Formats: sequence, structure tokens, C-alpha cells
Amino acid sequence: MKKLIITQSNYIPWKGYFDGIHLVDELILYDDMQYTKRDWRNRNQIKTREGLAWLSIPVEVKGKFFQKISETKISDASWAQKHWQTLWHNYRKAPFFDLYAPDLQTLYNRPFTHLSEVNRAFIEQINSFLQIRTPIRWSSEFHLEEERNARLISICQQSGATDYFSGPAAKSYMTVEAFKAAGLQVHWLNYSGYPEYPQGVGPFEHAVTILDLLFNTGHDAPNYMKSFHHPESLYVSETLS
Repeated sequence: MKKLIITQSNYIPWKGYFDGIHLVDELILYDDMQYTKRDWRNRNQIKTREGLAWLSIPVEVKGKFFQKISETKISDASWAQKHWQTLWHNYRKAPFFDLYAPDLQTLYNRPFTHLSEVNRAFIEQINSFLQIRTPIRWSSEFHLEEERNARLISICQQSGATDYFSGPAAKSYMTVEAFKAAGLQVHWLNYSGYPEYPQGVGPFEHAVTILDLLFNTGHDAPNYMKSFHHPESLYVSETLS
């Protein structure tokens, strides 16, 4: 049995993204997909005293033409220090900010040129913080079929996967019967039922970067995630019949 997730890279993703990574045996970053504006590829949210705020990486977008996530270049190198200063300003008094600050600041000092490089580096660093050891590969390492369902099925087959895990949004385009016909068990991630954690001022917000959870709870962060203690509550499986 081998469990697999295929998903686009996101910038400093929320806790549900990392629960999915921890749940499986391998993560495929699907950055051969088209870059989409106003999405999670190049931005995420933090909590501030004034409410939610976006941290967005400025990128070059080539009009209406097809552009892969992996081809997307950063357009302004000053983004990194701006993001770091914003994090420092809003979280420096959080109980565990100092625990993670040195490693994160080192990342923000790296001379990244492409969005995918940024996303993977931060995902790997946050995995290290959480002691998640799931291997990561690029979708470009595989032969890619043209049709969307066939492409996902083929990646699963090439990687030796038996079980495919996906976010609930994929129900709108995935043909589950095709996965079943290929001998793949499909599981839908379920992001409900997360416990709240000490988050500082304002109403509680679940859908913020996982850095918020780390800065506020430190090594207790896994206690507020589902994959570490109740992985069975994190997904719903399709019947094979």
C-alpha cells in the first residue's frame, strides 16, 4: 500500500495542507499546472491586530497565455524582506516566534527567482519543524498525459501508488470511476473539526498560514492537527464496489 497526494505548491500553506502531507507516503508537487491569479500559489494570510492580512509574492504573469506554476518568476526581489518584517512585526511577541525565527529568516534571505522554488523551500522547512518526513517530488519527474484525469492516474501508477488522496474541491472534475478502473482507491480530505488554539487577539481564524499555529503553540502544534492523533478523521474513502 502506498498513499499519494498530488497538489500544487502553495506559499506558507495552512495546517490542512501539512496534515495531507503527513498522512501520505509521498507528495507530488503538481507545478506543471497553469498558474492561477488570486489563488494560494503565491500568497497566504496572517492574523494582525487589524484583522486578516495577505502576504503576497509579486510574480510575472504573461497576459492570458498559458503559464505553468513552475515557470512563474518573481518580479520584485524586495518581497522577502517585506514579508519577514511583517511577520516579525505581528508575531514577535508570540510565545514561540523566537524558536522558528532563525530558520525562517535564513529562507527569506535566499535569492529565489521562481515561485515554485520558494514554495518548496518553505514547505520543506515547515515539514522539518513538524518532523514530517514525507518525500517530495516534482510532477515534471513523470511522463505526463494530456487529459487531466489520465494524467493524475498515470502519475499514481508511475509512482507505485495504490491510494490517492485529494482535497474536496477536486470532486468537481475528477472521474472517480476511472481511478477505480485503474485499481486506485480514492480518499477525500476532510478539513472539518479542527480544534482552536491560543491565537491572540480577535476572533479565531482557521484558514491562515501554519506559521500562525507554530508561533503560538510551538512543539504542541501537532496536537491541534488531525493527522498526528486522529488520521482517520482526516479523510472519507470512496467505496470500491
